[in-house]
Amino acid sequence: MYLFCAMGLIFPAAAAFVAASLNQRAYSGGNQICHTIAYNILRNKEDAEECANDTYLGAWSSIPPQRPNRLSIYLGKITRNLALNRYKRYTAEKRGHGQVVLALSELEACVPSETTVEQTIEENELAAAIDRFLYAKPKLNRNIFVRRYYHLYAIRDIADAYGMSESKVTSLLFRMRNELRRFLEKEGIML
Repeated sequence: MYLFCAMGLIFPAAAAFVAASLNQRAYSGGNQICHTIAYNILRNKEDAEECANDTYLGAWSSIPPQRPNRLSIYLGKITRNLALNRYKRYTAEKRGHGQVVLALSELEACVPSETTVEQTIEENELAAAIDRFLYAKPKLNRNIFVRRYYHLYAIRDIADAYGMSESKVTSLLFRMRNELRRFLEKEGIML
């Protein structure tokens, strides 16, 4: 196995050392973030651990062509996609419901349902509009929204993390969804 650096090729012994140190760092703290993201989606400790471990395999095979700016965000996205794919596989078999279904159903009213041939363009426009909406909001509101609808935290967990009541978090999210719907309509994004 060879690794490349800014100065050129790193020899196999150095590659093994770099891989071992990355692996050690990943399991010391970074793996906890991946595990939490996966657990919030799957609600199963063993499956979350497996997704967190699969994240590093996915990152290892995809990083040479990708080159992410922030590794933690990149690993989080890989973990989230792996966990969502596993969740879809499980719910296709069991038809169960959990936080994922609940959180995504709350957003249905303010996100377009079916896309046309221009799917990629529309998705990029939607993502950019949501980013503009969120960055115009106070940091606390933005963080709560992202925890709920991206990381799929339960309302109770968000309330505990921010020292708020569940009803206050629910109310805040309800208002933000309504504001998002109005914002997207104003931006010309069809709902």
